[in-house]
Amino acid sequence: MTTDQPVELLIIVTSFASLEDAKKMAHQLIECRLAACVQIQEGMHSIYRWEGKICEGNEVLLSAKTVEDKWVDISNFIKSHHPYDLPELIAYAPTKYESLYGKWVQAEVK
Repeated sequence: MTTDQPVELLIIVTSFASLEDAKKMAHQLIECRLAACVQIQEGMHSIYRWEGKICEGNEVLLSAKTVEDKWVDISNFIKSHHPYDLPELIAYAPTKYESLYGKWVQAEVK
């Protein structure tokens, strides 16, 4: 990627049953350079259908900032280290962001 091309950022979102599990994943993603920044938000209430039953409970939302080139690595890492059988794994690609922030994210995951 040349310096005049914009960095392609991704925001990866997943959820956890506990703050401890989310923090553990956040530290692993940063230590492995799969994400530059991870934010954790408590207080999410989820209602969903799982194995034919409607379930309800509190969860913790994790969002990790990375670059598009890391999608396969980070998604495989989350799937193999997540306590859920089928973790939520959604990526958003922002179309606008501050360019120096994008360069910082890119530098942190290299």
